[in-house]
Amino acid sequence: MRVGAVALACAIGLGIGATLQVMPSTAPSAPPASQQPPKVALDDAPNVLVIETDDMRSDELRFMPNVEKFIARRGLNFRNSFAPNPLCCPSRTSFLTGEYSHNHRVLSHFSPYGFQAFNDADTLATRLQDAGYRTALIGKYLNGYGNQHVFGTKEPSLNYVPPGWDQWMAGVEYPFPKGSTLAGGTYNYMSMTLNVNGNVVGNRGVYSSDMTARRTRAVVDGFEAEKLPWFVWWTPVAPHFGMPIEPDDPRNVVRPDGQVRPMDTPARPEWVRGKFDKQIKHGFGVRADGTTETDIQDKPRFMQKLELTPSELRAVRTNSRQRAESLYALDKQIGVTIEHLKSIGALDNTYLVFTSDNGYFLGEHRKRGGKILSHEPSLRVPLLIAGPGVPVGERFDPAMTIDLAPTISTWAGAEIPRSCDGMPLQSAINHDSGWNRVVLTEGLVEALEEPLGLPSFPSGLSITGIRVNRWAYFRYGSGAAEMYDLKVDPLEMQNLYKDPAYADVRRQLQDVWTRYQMCQGRECRIPLPDELRATPEEARELVDYQDARTQAYYE
Repeated sequence: MRVGAVALACAIGLGIGATLQVMPSTAPSAPPASQQPPKVALDDAPNVLVIETDDMRSDELRFMPNVEKFIARRGLNFRNSFAPNPLCCPSRTSFLTGEYSHNHRVLSHFSPYGFQAFNDADTLATRLQDAGYRTALIGKYLNGYGNQHVFGTKEPSLNYVPPGWDQWMAGVEYPFPKGSTLAGGTYNYMSMTLNVNGNVVGNRGVYSSDMTARRTRAVVDGFEAEKLPWFVWWTPVAPHFGMPIEPDDPRNVVRPDGQVRPMDTPARPEWVRGKFDKQIKHGFGVRADGTTETDIQDKPRFMQKLELTPSELRAVRTNSRQRAESLYALDKQIGVTIEHLKSIGALDNTYLVFTSDNGYFLGEHRKRGGKILSHEPSLRVPLLIAGPGVPVGERFDPAMTIDLAPTISTWAGAEIPRSCDGMPLQSAINHDSGWNRVVLTEGLVEALEEPLGLPSFPSGLSITGIRVNRWAYFRYGSGAAEMYDLKVDPLEMQNLYKDPAYADVRRQLQDVWTRYQMCQGRECRIPLPDELRATPEEARELVDYQDARTQAYYE
């Protein structure tokens, strides 16, 4: 099937007002032209501003009052929002394609994956541009960009501008010599080096959240002057760790084995330092008494770590504080930017989407930091949507990173990139239908035990699993597995995979896992068996319970 036909099938298969139906296990043929989604006249087409943070947890929204004021209170908070592959590079590729990582094949940051593995010929940006939109990226792109070669070639990527972008201002990674005005990179908050429309530009001495915000406003002004609809993907680095090293960073952290290492934290401007010290008394994933998870023996071997040392506890607390500060500094610029949209008369016709590429551990399950794994702190991400016709409130249907490309394309009347695995969220924006679909989880952990090549295990991945309303189930290439009843154990403390009392549930989840783990296109949207579905009320009750139990446990 042609790429365009598959994209179109995805575009209409579950569009505005659609309901889930049982679909065949093979991809359908292209739909008749009469069923294609209607084009949107450019004069009536809405603008779209997506703000995607880096490594932000859902519970960190509380440090962003402007996001609350301008987006949450004007629109919807998707309480069950997930990044299927919770790692920067795969997740951002899924945003651009609407595909799970086992289909777009960007599985990690490092060779043979990362930027060099991404075929960027057909993306959300190219489809929107074809529909008459002006498009821009400002901030972080994909890991390896600037350092790795362009997909399918030996061409360097330092000056490369991907197709589909009218304004391109992306952070680059390249080993410029120390002292160069270009030295810095994506993760240097005070020296973020950008490729600006093919030219490498340094930004030394300017805090990156402020710099990318100013560039975003300038780009919007330029697009507004053209009187054409626009799509802007603003991707600040906060709260990801990054340079420069600051005086209060936790540098000499004593590990359980006695080794002394630093803990990486984000940089933030001086005016915000210390703002949340009284509020944040311990790390977000650490209890007030300094403990995390009492018994870790039920977890896979690579997770069975010792409790955090006093030095590590202080470091995780510092990291939690600095992350909150970096987000608060970004939030200030988000407020300025949205006020600017209002002042130029663009806000009422602009969809605002706020999300993150993945979550982050801050002590849960004794993980000092990081992501990738399918547990809730890593898997969950914030997702807020406001704009024309979007009601105010909360939604409890599952939403994923792979759903954003088809959602934005539907707003724009554009075809959806490639044979997307996600579905437009327009129906969920209108009302909850219940948890009727699978959230497939994936990951590649470089340090994990060598994969054994289990039957049907997707090539290159070391973790795959499924997340439904009540159950979390994931398996590892090493043969290890985890299963949690979130209705009883919302913090995923007790692995039930080997518990004989749950054998029937395990077999059922195993069957669903087998069916979905290598799905493509419509196969990924086949509804769950009835017994694994949840009503809107059941989905709301469970996530409320999860939040309440998490807050009570970590105080």
